[in-house]
Formats: sequence, C-alpha cells, structure tokens
Amino acid sequence: MTRRCEVEWLGRIGYREAVVLQEDCARALKTAQDGGPPATERLFLLEHPPVITLGRNADAADVLADAPTLQARGVTVEKTNRGGQVTYHGPGQLVGYPILDLHPDRRDVGRYLRDLEEVLVRTLGHLGIEAGRQAEGTGVWAGGSKIAALGVHLSRWVTTHGFALNVATDLTHFDLIVPCGIRTRGVTSIARLLGRPVTFAEVVAPLVAEFGARFGREMVVGIEPPTVDPPAVEPAAVTAQSGPVLRSATGVA
Repeated sequence: MTRRCEVEWLGRIGYREAVVLQEDCARALKTAQDGGPPATERLFLLEHPPVITLGRNADAADVLADAPTLQARGVTVEKTNRGGQVTYHGPGQLVGYPILDLHPDRRDVGRYLRDLEEVLVRTLGHLGIEAGRQAEGTGVWAGGSKIAALGVHLSRWVTTHGFALNVATDLTHFDLIVPCGIRTRGVTSIARLLGRPVTFAEVVAPLVAEFGARFGREMVVGIEPPTVDPPAVEPAAVTAQSGPVLRSATGVA
C-alpha cells in the first residue's frame, strides 16, 4: 500500500519553532512503530528568518562575522543536531523538512540523501536548470555553484531536518560563513540563474510531485504557498573564498 505524506506550507517560521514541530511529528511516528496510534508522515515546506545553523560537524571558525555584525544584519545563530557543518537560512530560501519513517524498506542513510538530491535535481530540471552533484560532498550544484544544501537527522529510521533550496535568497548573507565548509566554490539561486523573479509556488509544485515519485508516497497537499515572489532582495553573486575544501560526514550541510 502506498503511504500518504501530508504536505504543509508553514510560511516564514522561526528555526526553533520548526524544530519543535519536527520533533513532535517524529515522536508520533516512533510511537506508531511501538504499536501506538497510526501517525502521519509529513513534508514541511517553509522559509526561516535569517539564521545561521551549526550542524554536528560545525567548526565555529566557519562563522566569519562577529556577534555585533550578525546582530546588525538581523541574523541569529542556532546549534542543531542535523549532520553537516555551517549553513545559512533566510527569506527567499525554500526549506523542506521531511518527517518520514524509512522502516522497513528504505533503511539506508546514503540512499536517503541521494534520493533527496535527486528530487531537487529533477525539480530544477522542470524549471530549465541543469543541476547535479559534485565531489564536494552532499548537496546540489548548478552553474558551477551550490544551489541546495542538505543536512539530516535520523532516529530509529525516522527523519528530521532536510534540505534548503535557494529560490530568491539574498546570497550576500552567505559571506557571513564558510558554507558547508567549502571555501573554493560559491552559492547561487534559481532566480539568479533564470534572471527573473521566481515564486515559491512554481518551485513547490514540481518538487512535491518529484518527492512523491521518488519516495513512493501519495502526496496530500494542505495549505499551498502563495503565488507571489518570495520576499527577498535581488539575488547577488557570492565570491568564493580561498582555502582547502573541507569534507564532512554523511548528512552534510
């Protein structure tokens, strides 16, 4: 039987608030594993206010800005239990948090990450963007730059955290960090590559379809994203910083 996965558009939501929602849903799925009431798998789609998150393998030195600079730019910093290093979330970036039970047939962390990447690659293809993977660890790349980051957490094969896809993100915020520990490459966005405004709605539609196809889920869409441009400034280029490429463990940012 095909499992159902409910898609929920949360709009702009604080990072900690989103973590609580994920943990509540993950707890329900694990309770169901133990014979409790059936629980629903979900795909939360949202954007965050400006925030830098530090994964389990984060190096504090990869946050390049001091506290006063971050405060002046309205950027907070949060530690998280996802895999990976340092990344940035903010307006104009589509964040996806799948809360799935990979038991019993998909109990493979590597496969899960590759499947998430493939969903993003195929989604970008619908928009006319050729994307793929690079040797610099987990994530999705387009036009020679990183366009999506992944960082996941699994407990008893129930997933939390997920991916961040730059739709119309203010890319200058990435100069506050060494994104995912990679010093030799830049970041980009859908709007930058297409050279036009892009709505969340036109990204979410193919993403949900590709997610359902890849994971074998019947996607049940609740509240959909508005068909307006994400509230972000004009995308800007980010200059790659010099230095060695650093790799991180499975589930990198």
